[in-house]
Amino acid sequence: MSAAPTHVQGHGQDILGIGFGPSNLALAVAVEEHNRRCGEGERLDASFLERKPQFGWHRGMLIEGTTMQVSFLKDLVTMREPASDFSFLSYLQDKNRLVDFINHKTMFPTRVEYHDYLEWAAGRLDHLVQYDAEVIDVRPVQDGEVFEVLVRHGSGQVTTSRARNIVVAVGLEASLPPGAELGDRVWHNLELMHRVGELRDSEPRRFTVIGAGQSAAEVTDYLHRTFTGAEVCSVFSRYGHTPADDSPFANRIFDPDAVDHFYTAPSGVKQMLMDYHRNTNYSVVDLELIEQLYARAYQEKVRGEERLRMLNASRIVDVRATDDGVAVTVEFLPTGERTVLDSDVLVYATGCRPGDPGRFLGRTWEECLRDGDGQVQVDRDYRVRTTGGVRGGVYFQGGTEHTHGITSSLLSNGAVRAGDIRESILRHRSSPAPAAHPDYALTGDRA
Repeated sequence: MSAAPTHVQGHGQDILGIGFGPSNLALAVAVEEHNRRCGEGERLDASFLERKPQFGWHRGMLIEGTTMQVSFLKDLVTMREPASDFSFLSYLQDKNRLVDFINHKTMFPTRVEYHDYLEWAAGRLDHLVQYDAEVIDVRPVQDGEVFEVLVRHGSGQVTTSRARNIVVAVGLEASLPPGAELGDRVWHNLELMHRVGELRDSEPRRFTVIGAGQSAAEVTDYLHRTFTGAEVCSVFSRYGHTPADDSPFANRIFDPDAVDHFYTAPSGVKQMLMDYHRNTNYSVVDLELIEQLYARAYQEKVRGEERLRMLNASRIVDVRATDDGVAVTVEFLPTGERTVLDSDVLVYATGCRPGDPGRFLGRTWEECLRDGDGQVQVDRDYRVRTTGGVRGGVYFQGGTEHTHGITSSLLSNGAVRAGDIRESILRHRSSPAPAAHPDYALTGDRA
């Protein structure tokens, strides 16, 4: 039986953010900068809730040496406010590494360094966030103008907060093939660096990695470099890794203006653009890494000691736990030939999917309007369309690819997206929303 809720906060804050990864961190920065410029009565009262015990962004994939696929200029603020002291360049100056980074001649810091930047920014906003705090329900009160948010803390205490606007940024979660189950010897790549220490005192003989994207290639590379006595088998259904398209013109799909174009485009054009440009972000690998892996596999062939095996045009058809590992049956698709790989560990590097906001919104989720395909209706400013039972604002950072395109939850547009949400909240504060969205009378769609 849970503890009774305590600490109800009056009529509510302006903003309560659910989740505190890069997206809501960017919003926290935008709020902080607004409050610095404004007088007492114009400031935004905001706080954020994060179920993790501390700030962290895909810690399980912080592989030493891996680099960002996004320019440092697409940090938390620069695309919106280049002079901000929350920029990556300000971070470098604070860490006394600005000159060194310039001499490095790169636009792409390592993932470890970028995570340190995010931690640095989050640490400066520690007064706005509660960690180890999981949202268990959000319900509209006061004629729907305010949301009551039930929060379970690590201590077991349940508290209740109130806010006029909820911003949901629940991030990404592991995506697994149908029927796949994780276990002691079956991992997802998101937990790699948390789990790999379990093998330090052993001498693994074989790893099997499933996946065709950047994460799969990075995991394959890392395991091959780290466990120099083990065979690493990379299994994917394509004939070879597909290079990521990071050419200048294709990168325009990540421009802020591209969000406007996508949002107003007909549904057929939306699908066409997603299909055309999936190879900028999904199931693709940096060409440099592809070439490194190929060169390594070739040199091993020359030496006659092949540890890196690329099992292309193949798929997994069976996974069975054994006494000391996992037996993975792989089928070569052109011939149907099957091979059993007795592996110490199987790693699913099969991508991520947006977290389910309904898991956190509770009763408010039922008040979110749907379109004819069952997708949540979202306005250009990332505000969810709701029934007449909700007059407060519900905003999504992520889970809006169907309306806003490929940058829905990506770092590329985080600074601008946070500014859009902040400005929307300010507009609605001075011009309260009507009792119901005007489209509601026409659609009436609900979950």
